[in-house]
Amino acid sequence: MSPTPILAGVFEVPAAVLNWLYEVTGSFTVAISLAAFIVMAIVTPLTLKSTKGMLEMQRLAPEMRRLQQEYRNDRQKLNEEMMRLYQEHKVNPMASCLPLLAQTPVFIVMFRILHDATYVPTGTNERIAQAVLASVGRADETIGFLPRYLSRGSEMYQALVRQTEMPSWGLDLSKSPAVMLGESFGKGLIYAGLVVILGLLYLFQQRMVAARASISPTMSESQQKLMQYLPVVFAVFQIFFLLGLVVYYIVQSVIRIVVQAYITKRFYAGDESLGRQAQAASVKAREISKAEGGGGGLLAQAKRDLTAARGEASEKAERSKNGGEPSGKSAGSAKGSNSRTGGGRPQARPASQSGARRDLQRPGGQRKKKK
Repeated sequence: MSPTPILAGVFEVPAAVLNWLYEVTGSFTVAISLAAFIVMAIVTPLTLKSTKGMLEMQRLAPEMRRLQQEYRNDRQKLNEEMMRLYQEHKVNPMASCLPLLAQTPVFIVMFRILHDATYVPTGTNERIAQAVLASVGRADETIGFLPRYLSRGSEMYQALVRQTEMPSWGLDLSKSPAVMLGESFGKGLIYAGLVVILGLLYLFQQRMVAARASISPTMSESQQKLMQYLPVVFAVFQIFFLLGLVVYYIVQSVIRIVVQAYITKRFYAGDESLGRQAQAASVKAREISKAEGGGGGLLAQAKRDLTAARGEASEKAERSKNGGEPSGKSAGSAKGSNSRTGGGRPQARPASQSGARRDLQRPGGQRKKKK
């Protein structure tokens, strides 16, 4: 089987589910809302697994910081000790990121299905569609929607094909708030109001997360503010999205708030909970890092390694310049003692210093005579 049918199947199967929901409900809004509920039912277990894995990793932060400090010059040994630490505590370092990565394809698939359900051909495709209409004597008709991924015999396809609107509850789900504001400012305010509601839901959700961190913060105040308002900025950009997508994200946001409430109750209830232990461990790891004169992250570790490497290179260059003799106060004091000798005549040296004089007379190690 070629890759194209496989890729098409990734979109066609969820589109068939969306069509079935439309056949049952007879409403585009309700069908999209139920599709959002189904998607959240699939990704919520992944979210819980990711949250648990992240907290388990944070709980090991002090021990990981100790290993980073102890084996900072031996990467292979550090990796071995890290893997031993993970096995000892039965922690999978990928458990915190893989579930999140698995949600990305779901987001892309649903975005494409909802967006392309009201696909209007443009460019070359538009000219082809007009030519097809002209060939059957209907050149003066509007092309309208040509839904993608939906079966041509499906009820949702038949309800949308060649149409110019996706009506539901008095709104056109195929138009964005920005477009509607341009066509009818009064009606466009309703569309924009839904985007505002979405932004408020995003803000409330992030404040729930921030409330957990405020008890034992693991981020700076500026980072917390950024995490709170970044989703709101994302919501503002959705003024350019189709209203059907805005409805989809509103339903998802409501469900995410319920999920966050469950996470707070499950992982952060009580001082002995996994979340509180992870927060305390993060604070301890930061204190260790401060005591060692730097942060505990990969960037801070890289900066310390770079500083150490520069120091070693500078010291080697200084030694090469001075012909192998040590730099610093010892070399300065030796020069000072020579400058205090009278008339530039060499002074008698004790026998114990004869070895040092012979070292200075080695090739490359002899000092220049003062004029």
